[in-house]
Amino acid sequence: MIPWLLSFQLAPGCSLDLTAPCYTAASVVNSATNQPLLAPNAMATIYGAFLSFSTRALTPADLTGGLLPVRLPGTEVSVIVDGWAAAIWYVSPGQINFQIPPNLRGGQEVPLFVARDGRAGPIVLIRLAQEAPGLFASDRETPVAVRLDGSLIHSQNPARRGETILLFANGLGQTIPDTPYRMVPRQVAPLAKLSEFHILLNSVEVPPDHVPYAGVAPGFAGLYQINLRVPEQAPATPEIQIRLGSLSSPKGLRLPVR
Repeated sequence: MIPWLLSFQLAPGCSLDLTAPCYTAASVVNSATNQPLLAPNAMATIYGAFLSFSTRALTPADLTGGLLPVRLPGTEVSVIVDGWAAAIWYVSPGQINFQIPPNLRGGQEVPLFVARDGRAGPIVLIRLAQEAPGLFASDRETPVAVRLDGSLIHSQNPARRGETILLFANGLGQTIPDTPYRMVPRQVAPLAKLSEFHILLNSVEVPPDHVPYAGVAPGFAGLYQINLRVPEQAPATPEIQIRLGSLSSPKGLRLPVR
């Protein structure tokens, strides 16, 4: 359970009459880190109450002309970020998963609100950084990592030193080329700040030649893929972080390695 969710209180302007969505600025978080630091093109999550009258997830049939929907069919829920309708891939009464529009600028606070059936929730200010790095995790301690054959890496199936694995991240900012608004990327696109990107194992930087690719994950909007060749000298199950510029992903994740 996310700690702030245990003490969730209605934001100013929220009510219990089911007429408007309810959430706070602190409940709009990075989908990988669950922290309220976001970036353009990042996957984001809103936790709250009365966000939707139904539960609905994105399906391939919901894309029109390759564009992600800003409202899932059968629902009347939209998320407006700095005047832009965000692409949405999941809604339920207590949670919305969406994408921060990639055409926005980082380094500012921007307004956000949820509209449902013509009723708007409170306008809250969210912080957009240029980047907000985070690794997706399969549990509290293990990052999502797979081998090239797609098999999941975990404590009973650890990565081997010298092999190449894939990690999945959020909030890594602009790429070359950038992903257009509402589009699903179909080709690789490396990070614009690739020279400032680093992977840390037990706080030690992995050599750049061990990271042959870091950029968008083709076929997945808002998702970043990192190809990592596990160093031969890697310690067993090291703590792993990613760093972009001066910002690092949260501590606490350990990559199973043998």
